[in-house]
Amino acid sequence: MNVFGIAGHSGMGKTTLLERLVPELTSRGLSVSLVKHSHKAIEIDRPGKDSYRLREAGCQEVLLLGNERWALMHELRGASEPPLDYLLSRLQRCDLVLVEGFKQGDFPKLEVWRPSLGRTMLWPHWPGIAGIASDAPRPGGDEAPPAWLDLHDIGAIADFVLSRANPPSA
Repeated sequence: MNVFGIAGHSGMGKTTLLERLVPELTSRGLSVSLVKHSHKAIEIDRPGKDSYRLREAGCQEVLLLGNERWALMHELRGASEPPLDYLLSRLQRCDLVLVEGFKQGDFPKLEVWRPSLGRTMLWPHWPGIAGIASDAPRPGGDEAPPAWLDLHDIGAIADFVLSRANPPSA
C-alpha cells in the first residue's frame, strides 16, 4: 500500500482534482482508498437514527451496515485526533491511499494551487510537497517549485502520483 497526498488551501480544487484523478487511477487497474482530514466537526449520522442514539448513549464505536455500504464511526470524546499512520492501519489493503489534508505530514504530496484565488503556495514551507498542479504557468526565478504540472492534465498527474507514492512510515 502506497500513500500520496493532495494538499492546498481550502477552495483550491483539491476535491475536484481527486474526483478526476481517482477514475484515472482505477482505470489503470489500481485499487484506491482515501483519507480526508477536515478541521470541521463532521457528522455522517443523523439525530433520531438508532446508530446516532447509541453513539450519544456512550458507544466508543458504532459500525453501521446497510445493503450497499458500511461505515465505522469512532467517537474521540475529547481525545486527540489519531495520527495518519493509525488511520492508515484501519484501512483494508489497497494499491494506493490518497490523503487530502494532513498538510504537516511528512509524506509525498502534490499541492493544488490556483493563483487567481489570491493565496500563497504552501510550498516550500510544508513538508513533502514534491510538485504543484496549477492552472497557471510555472513561475520563474531561483525559488521555482520542484515540479510543475498542468492541473487539467490528469494523465500526467496520475503518472506523477504513481512515480512518487511511498509506503506509509513504519
